[in-house]
Amino acid sequence: MTTSGPLLYARSRTLPRTVALLVATAGLALWAAHGLDAFLDPERRVPVVALAPLAAAAVIGVSLHTASDELDRTAVRPWWRRRLVHLLALTALAAALLPWAVFGHMSWFGPPAMIRNTLGCVGLTAASAVLLGARLSWLPVFGYVSAVYVASAGLRGGSVPVWAWLVQPSGQADAWLVALVTFVGGGLLYLRRGARAEGPRH
Repeated sequence: MTTSGPLLYARSRTLPRTVALLVATAGLALWAAHGLDAFLDPERRVPVVALAPLAAAAVIGVSLHTASDELDRTAVRPWWRRRLVHLLALTALAAALLPWAVFGHMSWFGPPAMIRNTLGCVGLTAASAVLLGARLSWLPVFGYVSAVYVASAGLRGGSVPVWAWLVQPSGQADAWLVALVTFVGGGLLYLRRGARAEGPRH
């Protein structure tokens, strides 16, 4: 009995487990939003809107790992198509699940901000997977999110939406632009190069 190529690919990237972890992340975000009484005050949603996309991006980033890097690079069919489907499908799933935690107040920190942050964090993670490897791809994103969350409190200015796009209200155009550019740039880099090989080569 033979197994189809897409199914083998899904198994090699542990995609069923990744999907389960994304669902669990969305459930945890929903629980956290209610625990913070975020439905009473949009400002209380900032931790959820910042940290839930970080967690989802970390899960997606780890799934980019391959145990057969040399086989992937020497395959007859180009792998960028499978990488594209892989990245877009998991990103779409995360972007569809996470906003349920923050419905309401669309102009503040509602679903659009959650979707924006998911796209930006996944783009950063995809680029990190190329540079550091999939298993460490969460580390730069964690550092960035932590630094922005701490440093941006109370700051105002023209450049803040650019470097602190993660904690901007949903309707901030510059924040959206940065997040989209980050997603597209990181995604294209991953499609072209794939995740960095990890471990010693024999």
